[in-house]
Amino acid sequence: MATILIDKLLHACVKQGASDIHITVGQPPVFRLHGRLRRLDTKVLEPEDTVSLMKSITPERCQRELQEVGTSDFGFAFGDLARFRVSVFKQRGNVAMVLRQIPNKMLKPEELGLPDVCVRMCSRPRGLFLVTGPTGSGKSTTLASLINYINENMDHHIITIEDPIEFYHYHKKSTINQREIGVDVPNFAEAIRRALRQDPDVILVGEMRDLETIEAAITAAETGHIVFGTLHTNSAQGTVNRIIDAFPGNLQEQIRVQLASSLICVVAQTLVPRIQGGRVAAYEVLVVTPAVANLIRENKTFRINSAIQTGAKYGMQLLDDHLFRLWRDEIITLEDALAKAHRPDDLAKRVVQYKRMVAEGISAEEEAAVTAHGEDAEHE
Repeated sequence: MATILIDKLLHACVKQGASDIHITVGQPPVFRLHGRLRRLDTKVLEPEDTVSLMKSITPERCQRELQEVGTSDFGFAFGDLARFRVSVFKQRGNVAMVLRQIPNKMLKPEELGLPDVCVRMCSRPRGLFLVTGPTGSGKSTTLASLINYINENMDHHIITIEDPIEFYHYHKKSTINQREIGVDVPNFAEAIRRALRQDPDVILVGEMRDLETIEAAITAAETGHIVFGTLHTNSAQGTVNRIIDAFPGNLQEQIRVQLASSLICVVAQTLVPRIQGGRVAAYEVLVVTPAVANLIRENKTFRINSAIQTGAKYGMQLLDDHLFRLWRDEIITLEDALAKAHRPDDLAKRVVQYKRMVAEGISAEEEAAVTAHGEDAEHE
């Protein structure tokens, strides 16, 4: 019974393009469609329903982990249609699950709207490339796209360390080995250290959760590998601060120096509902130029936003500038742009100014000046 039901749910999820399925006692299954939750018109789930649904897809070792620690994560393939990343957990003594759909098709960086500079960074011989953003902001999709680009265009050895494995990659021009935490290797930090003995060119670290992992990733980037990693931070400036703050005070000076020499790029992203349906990614991009490296080294990270603003020629952009352009091009609503902006008040002022200029028929050059910078002084 449960197998039939779970198959139906997974089919419907793939067909409707839902990003997640929520299964919990006391309500029908719920889909997340374009960022919003939708209850299905089916029966309300009883405790025994959620248990049988869980058992129909959860490996034995994860069922044991659920009993012992109250939660477990794993990934599985649903035929050729899609993969799912699953988190099973206990709540009020009952079993609940959230399944995240991972599409089988890799999107090219340009299809995701990723700035060209991100693709160029992939051919750097070494360095730390971070993709950051809140949960569900498309970080895994961005990383899978960049790894796939390297796989198709360069003859590298790529090692991915994930918990659980999300996108499956196949050997193309590169050789690719994917290691899952808890199955192939005990934890992230240990996996990075072991990877260094496996002749890698590229290492992908699924999540830089703790001090040990961050330290291992920076060391790997310094020793001549390109390391991709993710963090749950909302802005490029916040990402640099988060890494430094993860270390105890007496080590922060040293980490600033290491980070200044190893960090090459930070992409902070968020997903915004499109007016036409579906979602679009908005990106903040920090390219670590010698000037930016100096700011990190000298503990002047509060100036990073100004550096991004004046660094357009290097491919840098602030998230709010990208949101402004998406609104101006009528891809997203003003309400959604303001909801995702780092400085909603500044963005609102800029929109008012832009509308006034359009109404007064001001020239494209002057308009471009507003579009590019808003008020420079506000970001100092």
